[in-house]
Amino acid sequence: MRIVIGSDHAGFELKKHIAAYLSERKHEVLDIGTDSTEPVDYPDYAEALGKAILDGRAERGVLICGSGVGASVAANKMVGIRAGLCHDTYSAHQGVEHDDTNVLVLGARVVAYALAEELVRAFIEASFTNEERHRRRLEKVKAMEKRYARNS
Repeated sequence: MRIVIGSDHAGFELKKHIAAYLSERKHEVLDIGTDSTEPVDYPDYAEALGKAILDGRAERGVLICGSGVGASVAANKMVGIRAGLCHDTYSAHQGVEHDDTNVLVLGARVVAYALAEELVRAFIEASFTNEERHRRRLEKVKAMEKRYARNS
């Protein structure tokens, strides 16, 4: 799978670890930064990651900041991005299966490396069920995006 990964400075070390974890498992990893622990703004990386998915350069993404909250909020502002902040494996796979999430958001100050690996594995191995009730709900989410989209 082609996976884009990005983080702010707080998530940098975990991002490096997860990128290596994914590469070892033969996934194609697109790292959009950041490249150090120097302070940066998470919305910039959320947007770059979302753009990579929307442009078709990656199928899914893993986005990391300190708590995961800010990055999740920022990523979900992009039409077509469905980012789920997950700190348990059930949510990581269920978000894909029921809600067709395409971005897993992690809090580097919340999850340890071993748990982060389990979350990423659950997210990557999951597939959207395509059940009628899940398609119906996803269509309602997409309709909300259209209703509330603002033209620049």
